[in-house]
Amino acid sequence: MILHTVKVYPSKINLPKNKQLAWKIAEIASDNAKLNKDSIDMVINRIIDNASVAIASLNRKPVISSREMALKHSRKNGATLFGINSKLKFDCEWAAWSNGTAVRELDFHDTFLAADYSHPGDNIPPLISVAQQNKKNGLDLLRGIITAYEIHVSLVKGICLHKHKIDHIAHLGPSVAAGLGAMLKLNTETIYQAIQQSLHTTISTRQSRKGEISSWKAYAPAHAGKLAIEAVDRAMRGEGAPSPIYEGEDSVIARILDGKKAIYKVPLPKKGESKKAILETYTKEYSAEYQSQALIDLAKKLKMKIPNLNKIKKIDIFTSHHTHYVIGTGANDPQKMDPNASRETLDHSIMYIFAVALEDGDWHHVKSYTKSRAKRKSTIRLWKSIKTFEDKRWTKKYHDPNPKNKSFGAKVIVTLKTGKKIIEELDKADAHPYGARPFRRENYINKFLTLTEGLIVSKERDRFLKTVQNLRNLKSGQLDKLNIEVRKSKIKHNSKRGIF
Repeated sequence: MILHTVKVYPSKINLPKNKQLAWKIAEIASDNAKLNKDSIDMVINRIIDNASVAIASLNRKPVISSREMALKHSRKNGATLFGINSKLKFDCEWAAWSNGTAVRELDFHDTFLAADYSHPGDNIPPLISVAQQNKKNGLDLLRGIITAYEIHVSLVKGICLHKHKIDHIAHLGPSVAAGLGAMLKLNTETIYQAIQQSLHTTISTRQSRKGEISSWKAYAPAHAGKLAIEAVDRAMRGEGAPSPIYEGEDSVIARILDGKKAIYKVPLPKKGESKKAILETYTKEYSAEYQSQALIDLAKKLKMKIPNLNKIKKIDIFTSHHTHYVIGTGANDPQKMDPNASRETLDHSIMYIFAVALEDGDWHHVKSYTKSRAKRKSTIRLWKSIKTFEDKRWTKKYHDPNPKNKSFGAKVIVTLKTGKKIIEELDKADAHPYGARPFRRENYINKFLTLTEGLIVSKERDRFLKTVQNLRNLKSGQLDKLNIEVRKSKIKHNSKRGIF
């Protein structure tokens, strides 16, 4: 790994391309490095993971709307849509839009947390869509996805967007562009221009994840993927981009992030070095914001120690800066304490999540979010008794550069009405790669079987699992087999009309 220094330069200094971060990323994307076997296996796991949550969300309102939009953009030799007959094809950017929304809707796929936040699995839908339309083979797709993960993780490690309330999809646009460049075997110059265009067009604020969180949270990464596809298309036609997009006098860093005196350190592999960053990422066992995963495990354990929850006076959660200020009471969002809040808001409220998990001793991607569940009096009582606090020790562990030591957990102190305190803490979710029971291939498959039960027939289920596990051997034109068809009777529609 090489740690690259990134800073702003005045316009009078003509910063050479090879000194710019976008160029360095493009060089890594175009280096044709040998693919790492473990990275290949993890890509297969994540394609299974994405399919699981996408199929489970097919009839949720945002996904229905995104699908209805994509259905209006048919193309003879295009890409497939989750749930729709694979013989029907659509423009790849619209397939990426619909499939990306389906993957993101339940907040149930993979994550990587460092200086900023990310869901690297959001790279997969646009890459598959473009691969299908361009008749790429399995190895091409693997190269693209592995590259996209590498760039995404590197940017998340080096550049914090949240500090300036910029949505984390600003790292997704460049990573998708880099992945597409690698998959399509584009030259460094073309990828460089596409990365800059992608970043320039995917800057948006974090209001999408603040207060009353709307369905746009599901659309946001799909939109970034769609914009990245269009950016790559323009760059392939010889069009340029705002440059230097990271280091310029009026660049993203200068005007939106830390300003003209900023210095960032972004780690990237050496040219020709095998890419392994996907192995540092982790998926979710529960359908909730990743920083709640360990706390759900903690709540399940505490339930065994506290048979009568009515005896609880208060619950204090000591955790990292990010957890406290994003999904805890430190966010100062009254909506996070509101039984009438949207699902999107509740899955970003550790107070709600912990209360429900403590009462139920479990977590379910549908049942745990129903209106009746949120309005249960006993739940509201517990919910209102919970406060979070930043603990510098947990913040330090959250940012530990060693993946084995990095922690997204908390210490929980439950105070009973008698004054007795029950204390538990957990560094990592049980399903984390370094947790008590890390997710393996069988866990990804079980998650797929659970979330797709009753939605797809067993023959289609078995066919998909066999196909995806043979990904590296799929030939040109065979990537359509990564789609999953659902019976027409199981697909809902939106009766409201739009422009298309």
